[in-house]
Amino acid sequence: MTTVHPARPGAAHRLAALAEDALGGPLPLRLRAWDGSESGPQGAPVVVVRTRRALRRLLWQPGELGLAQAYITGEIDVEGDLAAGLSAMWGAVRERSVHAPRLTAADRVRAAGTALRLGAVGPRPATPASQARLRGGLHSRSRDRAAISHHYDLSNEFYRLLLDETMAYSCGYWTGGGPDFGPADAQRAKLELICRKLGLVPGARLLDIGCGWGSLTLYAAERYKAQVTAVTLAREQAAYVREQVRERGLENQVDVVCQDYRDIAGGAYEAVTAIEMGEHVGDAEYPAFAAALHRFVRPQGRVLVQQMSRGSVAPGGGAFIEAYIAPDMHMRPLGDTVGLLEAAGLEVRSVESLREHYVRTVAAWHRTLEDRWDDFVRLVGAETARVWRLYLVGGALAFQERRMGVDQILSVRPAPGGGSGMPAVPGHWYTGADER
Repeated sequence: MTTVHPARPGAAHRLAALAEDALGGPLPLRLRAWDGSESGPQGAPVVVVRTRRALRRLLWQPGELGLAQAYITGEIDVEGDLAAGLSAMWGAVRERSVHAPRLTAADRVRAAGTALRLGAVGPRPATPASQARLRGGLHSRSRDRAAISHHYDLSNEFYRLLLDETMAYSCGYWTGGGPDFGPADAQRAKLELICRKLGLVPGARLLDIGCGWGSLTLYAAERYKAQVTAVTLAREQAAYVREQVRERGLENQVDVVCQDYRDIAGGAYEAVTAIEMGEHVGDAEYPAFAAALHRFVRPQGRVLVQQMSRGSVAPGGGAFIEAYIAPDMHMRPLGDTVGLLEAAGLEVRSVESLREHYVRTVAAWHRTLEDRWDDFVRLVGAETARVWRLYLVGGALAFQERRMGVDQILSVRPAPGGGSGMPAVPGHWYTGADER
């Protein structure tokens, strides 16, 4: 008599069972494991677990960071639309936060046993080389310089390849929808909007904190004839802006300073900007930053902060962003930032959401990355290119699903008697070049 033994389940079936335990419900993705086995709903995005090392990495580093590490090293991949896969996973996480049971000790023992049977138990995998490694006290000057350098000093060549000719690395303003209106047009529209909100006139002194590659600095100096002090912590950025200043003959209008905002001396500027720089300041340090903005600007001078936000449930940047993109960054709810600016003595006059604009901006950067993938890989390597793919796809999705926002906050430093110097009708605040 011959005994027939049932076929042993493949690795994908075991992994799916573990994932469903963690999620507290059905797996929204299809899994394909290193042994060729598959499990999960047909037609769903396919997550390919290429090696046992991916599971071992998740045992040592569970959650978002472990998954990100496995993706950027190629241990895990997604077939088809990465955004669809991430969206399905985020949907499952949201469901889990409401419905999932807590894992018991028995669940954890069962998970460890499954990993052992799959041959995934072993020493901790090496941390990917692209992960930030910072030392020193949180938001000390030296640590902040290293954090900024990790992201912005990747190389000017990389950002030239990724961005449009304006070299603006912040949310654009998509005032046109046709095929002839592209990323560079959206960035110029954003720069024009900022200059109008600030009411810049020839000779006005503008302090551009966190100037990036100088898009606003150069636009304000050329089109509005402003006197601009551009400040950045990134040496590569400072070198690029100085080169552009020389090429455009703006030496008498623009001063480029590579320093920490805490070391800026002087004040009495007519206008101050911080375009997507405040996220790097830190939570505990933000009140002092807001006080500095107040100190830098003269009475009745205007301050424009363009800044990203997250909800009160999940402030900060997130594990992946903080480890690979912007170490030590902090995003808070919009209302909290408004409160901090007003507590410093600034009067907030308007807030404009650009959230949907960032979906289009990041999508444009992602298209460039994919269209020139081989060039990016040659320039920075496959691992860093995969970091940016995950960053851009995940970022666009976060703005689309309202897990992140971005806003322009316009404020003024009132005069001692309380006067703002601003017209009472908001539409009259903006002084454009065509109106001068």
